[in-house]
Amino acid sequence: MILNLDKQFVPFGNSNSIEFEFFTFSGGEPHIKIIADLENIEQVTITHRVQSFNDIGTLLLATNALKNMGVEKLNLVLPYFPAARQDRLMTSGEPLSVKVYAEVINSQNYQSVTVFDPHSEVTPALLNNCKVIDNYKFIELVTNKLSEELILISPDGGALKKIYKVASYLQNYEVVECSKSRDIKTGKLSGFKVYAEDLKGRDCLLVDDICDGGGTFLGLAQELKSKNAGNLYLAVSHGIFSKGFEELKKYFSEIFTTDSFKTFDRENCIQIKLEEVIKNEL
Repeated sequence: MILNLDKQFVPFGNSNSIEFEFFTFSGGEPHIKIIADLENIEQVTITHRVQSFNDIGTLLLATNALKNMGVEKLNLVLPYFPAARQDRLMTSGEPLSVKVYAEVINSQNYQSVTVFDPHSEVTPALLNNCKVIDNYKFIELVTNKLSEELILISPDGGALKKIYKVASYLQNYEVVECSKSRDIKTGKLSGFKVYAEDLKGRDCLLVDDICDGGGTFLGLAQELKSKNAGNLYLAVSHGIFSKGFEELKKYFSEIFTTDSFKTFDRENCIQIKLEEVIKNEL
């Protein structure tokens, strides 16, 4: 049985979905009531997309409700893990946010916690019983739609290890490395570099785990064009796009993402449903 807490996100389909009601009390507290009869049901998988701390609250309430109904084994599918980018202490006075979220999740004693393309190795290291689904299948589905002469672009050092693993899996694409500088106090980006002299008009696919405001990709797009890149494409596992698509559309012919964070219906953005990526993985 599956409890899809976000009714727009059903990565395993609707056939075994558990019915529930959700509402918020006037004091601001979220509340859930499971309608389905779960007598003799020993195991349930919960899926959720986390976009706020309130979503974590909903998850905890649902977990408690299921336990109160006698469900002994709970699995969690949390494709976008919150605060995964806050995986190290950069300045004094800040929390190690990913650890805070991980400790909350661990306190629920799930049989397994599945995450999709985590930002770094820190997230699965902090989570108990963690299962990781990598981005290989997602990037394969993307490259199937593009030119065979495609070059894979690593936007920075943090993405480099993963992109070489993707290239090894696909066994068909050259990798070009890039880098940037970030002011840790202001977050401002600068110093974009592409470590190739001439891309010879070949199409390029930038691959990363998250697109938030898009500043990294806009800065690199300009550098790639200065190195004679052809069409530019962007593939990110988790699409936040907090500043929209207008600036990105000036440089990228198409943008690819999954529905791990939220659902889009935008021109120039192709959203691959996570069910296509994770099938046969669980």
